[in-house]
Amino acid sequence: MSQHDSPIIVGLDIGTTKIAAIAGRKNEFGKLEILGFGRANSNGVQHGQVLNIDQTIKAIEQALQNCQLSNPDLDINEVYVGIAGHHIKSLQTRGDMVRQDAENEIQAWEIEQLINNQRKTFIPAGDQIIDVIPQEFHVDNNQNIKDPVGVNGVKVGANFHIITGDRNAIRNINRSVERSGLTTKDLVLQPLASASAVMSDIDMEAGVAILDIGGGTSDLAVFYDGILKHTAVIPFGGENITNDIRMGLGVLKSQAEAMKVQFGSALSDEAKANAYVTIPGLKGMPAKEISVKNLAAIIQARMSEILDFVTYHLKQVGLDSRMLNGGVILTGGGSQLKHLIQLTEYITGLNARIGLPNEHLAPNHIDELKKPMYSTCIGLILKGYNDYEQNYKVFAETFKKVEVPKSLTVNNLNINNSAPVKKSETQAVPTSLTPEQVERRKSKFWDRFKNNLIEIFSEEEDTKMN
Repeated sequence: MSQHDSPIIVGLDIGTTKIAAIAGRKNEFGKLEILGFGRANSNGVQHGQVLNIDQTIKAIEQALQNCQLSNPDLDINEVYVGIAGHHIKSLQTRGDMVRQDAENEIQAWEIEQLINNQRKTFIPAGDQIIDVIPQEFHVDNNQNIKDPVGVNGVKVGANFHIITGDRNAIRNINRSVERSGLTTKDLVLQPLASASAVMSDIDMEAGVAILDIGGGTSDLAVFYDGILKHTAVIPFGGENITNDIRMGLGVLKSQAEAMKVQFGSALSDEAKANAYVTIPGLKGMPAKEISVKNLAAIIQARMSEILDFVTYHLKQVGLDSRMLNGGVILTGGGSQLKHLIQLTEYITGLNARIGLPNEHLAPNHIDELKKPMYSTCIGLILKGYNDYEQNYKVFAETFKKVEVPKSLTVNNLNINNSAPVKKSETQAVPTSLTPEQVERRKSKFWDRFKNNLIEIFSEEEDTKMN
């Protein structure tokens, strides 16, 4: 597939502190080229949930405007949106399906049907299924199959990781996006999006925990043996650290945030005992001296609490330090704190490193996008491409099964190849075409071809329903 055939996919990260919109497309080497980037401060979101829809809409529109200013040729209509918050839950289920055509190998559309069947799983009232993620598959008596497509068997099944969220919280996100003039292509759990941006196949096989420390929440995704084993949303993030500093040191929120970024450390032992930060006094009041060591102690207390949650979740799924050879990958805006790697290794007993979202980026991206705070947004684009490629695969397999209706055969379309063409009916055809004209004609042909196929499928559906 050539670069020009690849769609432009836009990721929209609606966070507690920022809203980012990034547009990208894969090049011929499979790397992501960034075509547009915009961000805006977020005001209507708290702890990962949209509370004030009007303020959120203004921030989304500002981010989109900045994105389109970076590339005026962009036309943004559909977006992949990240979701997080306290309301996110997950559960494990198991599903099986007896195949109708056991003589042939398992096809991709059958796996798609098996996954869609899990969307009927009973969940508490007021919740809604966000995503259904298959783990290891089994075909008949053969267990732990990673990809069952092409395997032969009578019965196929899998263990599933189902992610749910509060219906009202999901509705608020969708409403904010729609009223901004956009369509939500899909909602993606933020830790899964971040994981896809910072993690390689080697990390996934070795076993790794991705901790995305955002403004309102810290999101955890655990992978082992190439499979997603666990997800969790920890109800603390960078905003909580800022509020702790504000309350503990008696400063303004803006001052607390500035001190955290410039002078903050996650280890109080690493902070200099004789170093102080001078904060200007309010309206004629004397300036205040803040100890850098006290600042670090406040940050360490809250970060230790977040990392204790990580340890708890890892023990819950039975993945201790001996199992996760890839250790912990820290990403998100909060991962930029000094000495956070040392604190993480001390509390979890695992190796740790900072995950930057340039694992899948083409080399010509701007330096701003190297920051871990954009991991979720870039991961949303990768998730969009994964969906596109999967749907293309299922569509191709389904297309093989489609019989062309008689109404569309050559004989019934009044096309007679042997009939002579009158000169008056002919149109002027250029003797030579430029490569751009060839590509344009190809794209028009494929658009017509695709529309015809859609009509075929819709006619078949109508016939079945009647």
